[in-house]
Amino acid sequence: MRAVRLSVVTAAATAAALAAVTGCTQKSDAKNGDAIQVTATDTACKVSKKEFPAGHVQLDIENKGSKVTEVYLLFPDDRIVSERENIGPGTKQKVTAEVKAGAYTLVCKPGMKGKGIRQAVKATGGGTVAKRDPRLDKAVAAYREWAQSEADATIPKVKTFADAIKAGDLEAAKKAYAPSRVGWESTEPIAESFGDIDPKTDTRVNDLEKGQKWTGWHALEKALWADKKIGAEQKTLADQLVTDLTDWQKRVGKAEITPTSMANGAKELLDEVATGKVTGEEDRYSHTDLSDFKGNVDGAQKAYELLKPVASENDAALTAELDKQFAALNKLLDTYRTDKTSDGFVSYDTVGKADRKKLSDAVNALAEPLSKLAAAVVK
Repeated sequence: MRAVRLSVVTAAATAAALAAVTGCTQKSDAKNGDAIQVTATDTACKVSKKEFPAGHVQLDIENKGSKVTEVYLLFPDDRIVSERENIGPGTKQKVTAEVKAGAYTLVCKPGMKGKGIRQAVKATGGGTVAKRDPRLDKAVAAYREWAQSEADATIPKVKTFADAIKAGDLEAAKKAYAPSRVGWESTEPIAESFGDIDPKTDTRVNDLEKGQKWTGWHALEKALWADKKIGAEQKTLADQLVTDLTDWQKRVGKAEITPTSMANGAKELLDEVATGKVTGEEDRYSHTDLSDFKGNVDGAQKAYELLKPVASENDAALTAELDKQFAALNKLLDTYRTDKTSDGFVSYDTVGKADRKKLSDAVNALAEPLSKLAAAVVK
């Protein structure tokens, strides 16, 4: 669950965008000299060039501000082309994206609030047209099919959760809460690309926009664990959650996916872990954070495994490191497993500072090489 939400996308716009990006892309593989320099501060978002050739575009981001920031490249309707979250003060990040000719908006979000500081940019035609490696097209198709299967499997679990709430069964609802979230967490980059669904289903109380009604999983989580009650309002929220997630399920197949968005999405999932799960902020009432944590890691690993055949040819050292770090993180997560809870993990409030530090270190050790996966895919 990201702290910043993006505006609604119409099905027609999504379908048009899909038609534009499938098949061939204009080849403009960014080398360091061609990269767009993005300098973010607390009050500015400067870019080295506002026009660049369409194709593979590299953003070299530096945060010179005092706050953590996020950088997005957006379509005109605010759908995400590419993004990078959790960019700390004084740090640098690189993002590789596939961009068609057209108008875009580059956004820096210091403090991760509001609409951010925006710059209009443009990708221009030119260069030679190059066919994508057919293995990457197969990877995208397989990832889309997998994401749809995750969404399809989520709906019955959400209905079980909602039915328990409507029956007033507090313990059954608690038991069904974490399992209902797994498919969402594993496909979160796709889920969040539909900016109108995510705010309704997965917003934490401190991320509410002014005037926004709190709905979704976390509003129900608070009622179940903190308030320890189920009333008429919670029963209405449960029905709405089913409706909103059924909408998401129907739209997953229309999400725009490219090899670089898969790679960047894998990194985004690790950012979700670092900023929400490791800190215990995501499921602050139920303490089922490790279930969400595992969902995020599994989603990242799925994207990586599908891209690995091409990435390993381009950068064998990188994929060897990623194999090592995924294995290490999964092994560490397994030490917190238990058969005594519905989500299969210990309650996160029992995980002390030293153990949380180990988890954080393992996430960071994976996130650093994972940030290079997109570049390895398009070499």
